[in-house]
Amino acid sequence: MATSISSSSSSSSSFLSTLPSPSQTLKPQPFLSLRTLPRRGPSDRRRRLLSAGPVAVRAAVAIEKETPEEERPETFLRAADPAAATSVRARFERMIREAQDEVCAALEAADGGAAFKEDVWSRPGGGGGISRVLQDGAVWEKAGVNVSVVYGMMPPEAYRAAKGEPGAADPSAKAGPVPFFAAGISSVLHPKNPFAPTLHFNYRYFETDAPADAPGAPRQWWFGGGTDLTPAYVIEEDVKHFHSVQKQTCDKFDPSFYPRFKKWCDDYFYIKHRGERRGLGGIFFDDVNDYDQEMLLGFATECAKSVIPAYLPIIQRRKDTPFTEQHKAWQQLRRGRYVEFNLVYDRGTTFGLKTGGRIESILVSLPLTARWEYDHQPEVGSEEWKLLDACINPKEWI
Repeated sequence: MATSISSSSSSSSSFLSTLPSPSQTLKPQPFLSLRTLPRRGPSDRRRRLLSAGPVAVRAAVAIEKETPEEERPETFLRAADPAAATSVRARFERMIREAQDEVCAALEAADGGAAFKEDVWSRPGGGGGISRVLQDGAVWEKAGVNVSVVYGMMPPEAYRAAKGEPGAADPSAKAGPVPFFAAGISSVLHPKNPFAPTLHFNYRYFETDAPADAPGAPRQWWFGGGTDLTPAYVIEEDVKHFHSVQKQTCDKFDPSFYPRFKKWCDDYFYIKHRGERRGLGGIFFDDVNDYDQEMLLGFATECAKSVIPAYLPIIQRRKDTPFTEQHKAWQQLRRGRYVEFNLVYDRGTTFGLKTGGRIESILVSLPLTARWEYDHQPEVGSEEWKLLDACINPKEWI
C-alpha cells in the first residue's frame, strides 16, 4: 500500500565518523543530542527558546502582517536604522539579495525555459521580502529562493530563555519586550531527475535592538546557516565534489569550521523516529557570535557564493540521466523523509507553524510530490540500500 501527497506554493518567503563494518550496517548509531553538542558562547539561545514551552514558543515574537508590493524597494531596512548604508544589517541585506539574483539566474539557465514567479512584500513598520518560486520546469520540479528582512518584538521571558539566563521563568522580572532584527536567504531546490540531488541552503543574521541600558536586554547579534545535499542515490563523485567545495570555503576562514560544521549538520538533520539522517550532509551552524563580526559576515557571504559552484556541476551531469519508474518511486520515498524532517523537527518550520506565520512561506521547502509505502525495506546491497546506509551511518566524504 502506498500513499502519495502533493503540495504547491504560489508564493513564499522565509528563512525565519567512518562507515561501520558490514555487521553494523543499517543499524542506527547513537545520536548525539543537540543539547550535548560542543558549542561556544550563547549558541544555545534559539534552541532553548523553541524548547522552553508554550510561553516561549507561542508568544516568542510579534511581527506585523505583510503587504504585497508591486516593485522591489532598494532596501527593506528602516530609514531610522543607525548608519544604515554601512551597517552589518545593510551589508547582509545586500549580500542576500545579490545571492538571490545570482542563484535564480543560474537555475533558470540550467532549466532552459522556465522562469521564477516573484512576489514582493513589506510590513508597515519596516522589513519585507522577495519570494521566488519555479515549478514544473524541465529540470526543476520545484525551486524556491527567498529573502526576508524582519523587525519584531521578543518578550523578555523568551529572550532570557533563549539566552539561558537566570530569571527566564520568573514572572516578577520587570523588563520590556526586546526589539529584534533578522534577515536571511533560504532556498530548497528539488530537481525532477532521481539522480539529481535536492539542495537546501540558508544564511541568516540576527540582532536584538534594545538600547544597551534596557533592563534585561543587552544588544546581541549572531549568524547562522548552512548548505546541505539530499540525494536519492549515492554518486560518490558528486558527494565528494559538494563536500570539497564546503571544505574549501570553510578553510578560507578557519580550518576547524568544516569538521565542526559538518558534524553539526549530520546531527541536526536527524530524523529521530526513523533513526536516519535526511541526506548526506554538508555544513550547518547556528547562533554563532564567538568570532569577529566582520569575519563571520565574510564567511556567510563566501558560503552563499559557493552554492552555485558546489551544486550546478552536479545538476549538469545528472539532469538528463535515464531513469526508471523504480528510481522515481525511490526518490519519492526519500522526499517523504524530507517532508517528515521539515514538519516534525526543523526549527524554522515548526516555529513558524506555532506562531502563526505565513503558511506559503513556511511550506515552500516541501516538494510538489512525495510518497509513503508501508514498511518499505530496500534490498540489501542495492543502490537504494546504499543511500539508506549512508543516511544511518554518516561518513567522511573527503
